[in-house]
Amino acid sequence: MEKYITTPITQEVTAGLKSGDYVYITGTVYVARDAAHRRMTEALDAGKELPIDIEDAAIYYMGPSPARQGRPIGSAGPTTATRMDRYAPRLLDLGQKAMIGKGNRSKEVVDAIVRNHGVYFAAVGGAGALLSGCIKESEIVCYEDLGAEALLKIRVENFPAVVVIDCNGDNLYEHVLP
Repeated sequence: MEKYITTPITQEVTAGLKSGDYVYITGTVYVARDAAHRRMTEALDAGKELPIDIEDAAIYYMGPSPARQGRPIGSAGPTTATRMDRYAPRLLDLGQKAMIGKGNRSKEVVDAIVRNHGVYFAAVGGAGALLSGCIKESEIVCYEDLGAEALLKIRVENFPAVVVIDCNGDNLYEHVLP
């Protein structure tokens, strides 16, 4: 089923999503990979606040390429989500509701998705140039020294994704992969 959703991704939104749904996301999405997740975790460990409002946030695991002239971002394909598995449960417990990446997730992440009524979306790997067309604005929030792994805030319009793990823990990969 196709659904059009807008950020923030609230519990009411996740309740209406089922594994296998095609979604088109519009609104603010944050971009963070391994190094940014590590820095956010270090900040939390030091008793500091996160540099973003994590409540009902969506984080896209993406490493952008440099923007072409007149565009806010270059190629914007998903990266493998398992690299963020050690950080994701903590952020979900703090209020994050959605993750966008590619590939399967650990049991700990699935448990945190269910516990927090979250959702995991997959974006199509290898389609980064096409996905970048859905990104209308991009700005660095922090960790600029990380280059392509800086924490970004992007505005997307009708960004295509598939619900892989819904808030009940139903995992699309378990239905389509042996």
